[in-house]
Amino acid sequence: MKYFEELKRSMEWLGNKPDTLFIGQAVAYDGTAITNTLKGVNSDKLIEMPVNEDMQMGITLGLALNGTVPISIFPRWNFLLLGANQLVNHIDKINIMSKGGYTPKIIIRVSIGSQRPIHPQHQHISDFTASFKGMCDFVDIIRLDEAHQIFSAYEHAYTRTDNRPTVLVEWGDYYNEK
Repeated sequence: MKYFEELKRSMEWLGNKPDTLFIGQAVAYDGTAITNTLKGVNSDKLIEMPVNEDMQMGITLGLALNGTVPISIFPRWNFLLLGANQLVNHIDKINIMSKGGYTPKIIIRVSIGSQRPIHPQHQHISDFTASFKGMCDFVDIIRLDEAHQIFSAYEHAYTRTDNRPTVLVEWGDYYNEK
C-alpha cells in the first residue's frame, strides 16, 4: 500500500477502538493533508481544536488520565513546538513524578511539513525528531520513513502494554509521493 493509504487505514483502525478520540486542528474540518486521513473515522470521535497547541497537549494528557487513548494531531513539527511544554515537562515526566502511578497511553501524530508542490516557507518544514528524542526520557518517538512501517507503528502505539506515550512522525511530502 501507499503511504497515505496506510495512514488512512491506521486511522480507521484506531477509530474503531471504543476508547480512542482524535484531537487537533483540521481534524473535523478540512484544512490540512492530515484531514483526509481521517475521512473514514466517525465524526463523534473528532475533537476540533483552536490554534492553541499548549492547551491541546494539556487536554490530551487530561483525556489520557481519564482512560481515553487520545490521538493528538499536529500538522507540523513547527506547531508542536508550542505544545512542547506539556509534552516534555508533563507527559514525558508524569510517570517519574508519580512514581509509576500514572502511565497515560497517548498517541501523537506530527508531520514534517511538505515542501512540494509549494514550499510553505521554513517555519513549516522542520524535522525536530532528534531534538525531541533528546528532550524526552519516557516518550517513544518514531519517524515513519516508509509506508510499510505505518500500520504496525500505530498498532504498537495503541496495543503497547507499557503505556508509553508515542509520537509518530510522518512525512507530508510522502502523502502523494510514496
